[in-house]
Amino acid sequence: MNTEHDWITTPVTADLLRGHLDVERTAHGLLPHRLPAGARRQIPDDQLAMAEAQPSGVRLVFRTRATTVELETLPTKRAYRGFPAPADGVYDLLVDGRLAGQATVTGGNVRTVDMATQSAELLEAPPGTARFTDLPARDKDVEIWLPHTEITELIALRTDAPVAPAPDSGRRVWLHHGSSISHGSNAAHPTAIWPALAAARGGVELVNLGFGGSALLDPFTARAIRDTPADLISLKIGINVVNTDAMRLRAFTPAVHGFLDTIREGHPTTPLLVVSSILCPVQEDTPGPLAPDFADGTLRFKATGDPAERAAGRLTLNVIRRELARIVEQRAADDPNLHHLDGRELYGEADYAELPLPDEVHPDPAAHRRIADNFAGLAFGTGGPFAP
Repeated sequence: MNTEHDWITTPVTADLLRGHLDVERTAHGLLPHRLPAGARRQIPDDQLAMAEAQPSGVRLVFRTRATTVELETLPTKRAYRGFPAPADGVYDLLVDGRLAGQATVTGGNVRTVDMATQSAELLEAPPGTARFTDLPARDKDVEIWLPHTEITELIALRTDAPVAPAPDSGRRVWLHHGSSISHGSNAAHPTAIWPALAAARGGVELVNLGFGGSALLDPFTARAIRDTPADLISLKIGINVVNTDAMRLRAFTPAVHGFLDTIREGHPTTPLLVVSSILCPVQEDTPGPLAPDFADGTLRFKATGDPAERAAGRLTLNVIRRELARIVEQRAADDPNLHHLDGRELYGEADYAELPLPDEVHPDPAAHRRIADNFAGLAFGTGGPFAP
């Protein structure tokens, strides 16, 4: 820590956080979670346990005159055996809504996953500090968006001027649930994931329940959405169901109905937008499961199912898109606030030709911007289901 300032240390408490559903007090500090404790007790695998603890969309928000800000954290980074170490996660600092600084925290814990066996090893290391300087010397709202790719335990917030919780923005709250694409895979930094970009365009407060590999219509996720205050809700459904080969059409249809029924218990009239998958050529007409492919020396994914088994109920993205459209049309007769959006309107064939998916599944930073722009226009624009 730099000692040139008279530091004020502010305890990191839940009232400084937005975008989370729960917090856990650890031996080091405060750990934000994106699922409540009851849901976490029902998580069946390490994949979702890791994903929900990565604070995609979670940010500290406070008001201060400080010109220098330090945030001490203990990151837990994810690495894959046999691959280069991951880049350090990025912390984005916004002043009055505009990006004003970025920092990283070197070191921290590293959790190394073996993709073949899904076993993992944890190597522990000391905390570090994200430091921001030369901020404007005036009263301002400051947001620090936490890395969307790293579990982040918050230890201490140090500033050279007092800190107070920021007042309520008065903006509508948009709760979004989806897969790794919504979580932010391949985005360059936390405010560049497509839901964050779309939220900024729409002038709303984001609660991001995008969980890498884990948008699987889990009942505990539906209950978490049901119990979370929100003015707008969107659900991006499809790709994880296909790439895990988790269910057949017979199970998928009632699972979607049950998911929507549960959410409607807590949000009976909230605008609710069901979004199918963006274009993903390897899974359009080929069932899962998805498998890594290292044939050219880089990580790509391929679908390994047999397209002939679609007749027996095996799921593909096209099968799911048709079924979601049918379900929403059926339910909307009694639920005028339920809407549908074909994900290919966010990223379709023309987008793929211009901005191909580097690993055949996840968009690159430019494609995240494209998806955000299209979503903002279709959902928040005039005539859209989330229009003011």
